[in-house]
Amino acid sequence: MGKELERDLGLFAVIAISIGAMVGSGIFILPGLALKTAGPAVILAYLLAGVLVLPAALSKAEMATAMPEAGGTYIYIERGMGPLLGTVAGVGTWFSLSFKGALALVGGVPYLLYLFDLPVKPVALALAALLVGVNLVGAKQTGRLQVGIVVVMLAAMVWFVVGGLPSTTGGYYSGFFAKGSNGLLAATGLVFVSYAGVTKIASVAEEVEDPDRNIPLGILVSLTFTTLLYVLIVVVMVGVTPPDLLSDSNVPMIHAAEATLAFPGVVAIIAAAMLALVSTANAGILSSSRYPFAMARDQLAPASLTEIHEEWGTPVRAITLTGGVMLLLIAFVPILQIAKLASAFQIVVFALVNGAVIAFREGNVGEYDPSFESPFYPWTQIAGMIGGVVLIGYMGMVPLIGAAVITVGSVLWYLYFARGKVEREGAATDVVRRSVGKGAVERTRSTFEDVDGYEVLVAVTEDTGERRERALLRIAADIARENDGSVTVVQFDSIPDQAPLEQASEVQSPADVEFEERTEDLSAEFDVPVYYGEVVSHDTKRAVVNFAEHEDADFLVMERTGEPLYASVFGTGIEWVARNAPCELLLIEDRDLRALDRITVVTNRGPFDPQKIAVANALASEADASIELLYSVEPSATDARRETLDDYLSELEALCSVPVDRAVIETDDPEGDFVEAAGSSDVLIIGSDGGRIRGSVFGRPADWIVDAVDCTAIQVKPSGSGGPGLLRRTVERFAF
Repeated sequence: MGKELERDLGLFAVIAISIGAMVGSGIFILPGLALKTAGPAVILAYLLAGVLVLPAALSKAEMATAMPEAGGTYIYIERGMGPLLGTVAGVGTWFSLSFKGALALVGGVPYLLYLFDLPVKPVALALAALLVGVNLVGAKQTGRLQVGIVVVMLAAMVWFVVGGLPSTTGGYYSGFFAKGSNGLLAATGLVFVSYAGVTKIASVAEEVEDPDRNIPLGILVSLTFTTLLYVLIVVVMVGVTPPDLLSDSNVPMIHAAEATLAFPGVVAIIAAAMLALVSTANAGILSSSRYPFAMARDQLAPASLTEIHEEWGTPVRAITLTGGVMLLLIAFVPILQIAKLASAFQIVVFALVNGAVIAFREGNVGEYDPSFESPFYPWTQIAGMIGGVVLIGYMGMVPLIGAAVITVGSVLWYLYFARGKVEREGAATDVVRRSVGKGAVERTRSTFEDVDGYEVLVAVTEDTGERRERALLRIAADIARENDGSVTVVQFDSIPDQAPLEQASEVQSPADVEFEERTEDLSAEFDVPVYYGEVVSHDTKRAVVNFAEHEDADFLVMERTGEPLYASVFGTGIEWVARNAPCELLLIEDRDLRALDRITVVTNRGPFDPQKIAVANALASEADASIELLYSVEPSATDARRETLDDYLSELEALCSVPVDRAVIETDDPEGDFVEAAGSSDVLIIGSDGGRIRGSVFGRPADWIVDAVDCTAIQVKPSGSGGPGLLRRTVERFAF
């Protein structure tokens, strides 16, 4: 049995780690930049940012008590939201921490150089290179050093607040809301990164004693304390320093200390700033480099990033990559944009953290059993996600574009690099899948219940043989009879463009008389009202669609020719009829249908179309037959997916009024297995595998299946207006 980490971090250590991870560049660098954006309302910006961080803090605390093991934000999101959003979270967190580390250096070096006349960027680059080297050889902070840093920083800051509050001047707060709500929200987004470390303790949850109590309590106490401290510090800074001096300063806390604490206070602030900023930069390199390492271990990044140096014992490639990004940021990106991008990426990650909790709670995740539950679920998480989106919208184009580029780039990376290598799925996938299944069941139920008699239109031509016509009418009659409907059989005749329609319609041929008499006989035989008619047109495809719309038909039944759906029929394109029909189109491939004992319905992409189930149930009810529902999954399908599909098929079975056999086929060749399964059936009901261009160029699997089976086949094409939209179809097929 492997050795476990010792749980020796108490509540005080949890609070110290969390505060230490937060206090840094956010308060030493950003107040001056935020003052330009919000004016004195920058005080409220820090308070509002702390409030908006709270949902993610509560969400992270909940997940940490459910999974108190070593890991980080990426682990929770990847397990909760799936590898796709896990990739977005991993890349976003990596960039956020890299930007935060760069911000700490490019913004912190001016504190170090306040007493010296040296260029900022070269010193920052040298310090960054030094810290990268330190991380490469394996040096790391100890718990005692971290606690010591926190104690020194807090002592200096408390001295700053206590010594500065009596010296504040009311005049400096005038025009508090002069920048308006836009300025306040923009500043809130800018300083959001100041609280990024609040959930860091979750990454060492496995070492926390009594994690059920100490993790959520430690996170809440540290967030409350840090928010209050930040607000008080900014109150002092704004109240003791002329706004022009403060907003244009690279060292805003030093100017405030000069006004209240004199030289000893300045020295204390410089010492605290350097401890905080170097600690932040070092932690940024250390922690951010572990994200590409963890992603590579999960096959979401190149395996070379998991390489461990034999002598140093560190992931050298991951550290080098992270260090290179930080050096580029320091050298070429202005500090304000670094700060905005760091906050924007952190906001995206925190939004995913909130979403992960919803995924875990709503998904089929039996092992998710947190001892601490975020209050006011799911409104807390929803508020956190909405608040983050709003903030990014007010931060300007650079962070908005940056967040979009990282998100889109991460998605493309996953689709083209990692998707084929990863078989895991997150809890959110099951949430979406169950939601899709529930929606499909409700649509099917509505199809069954909201029908007042099926009106079926059978479209034939003068070339349609009597046997074919009889087969079409039999199927149409069974569908109509189930709901006390009727059948209309119309013969559509095409004439040349130059021939007058009036002349053609006045002449009734012997074939027309025979068609009329035959239809009347069939009406009595099939025990359903059957109406007949004849339509003469220059454009039969439009005539069919117009007649179906005029008669308010529920189903349009047509003969399927030996050609695929995208080829021509009636001398025109049936594809056009399929796309423009106001009702469901049924293409019948009759193969001498006699007895009807078993109807097989298949699908392998998304849920069953309600119309397929409705047609199958109507036919089976009239013929006293049974239905077989077949769904295919790949062999790598998860147990959660199989269970969800079984539940979905069970609900469909309950809607039908005839015996139903249901099966989930595990196969890499669904088309071939569908053909084999349909061998014992009398009728196969299948879709059309939509996509005009795809079908025209590559052919459709459904057409191949229909051509390959020996039984009668019915291809169901939902109407363009009644079926689900493109976005919903895409989500359904992806989720199922």
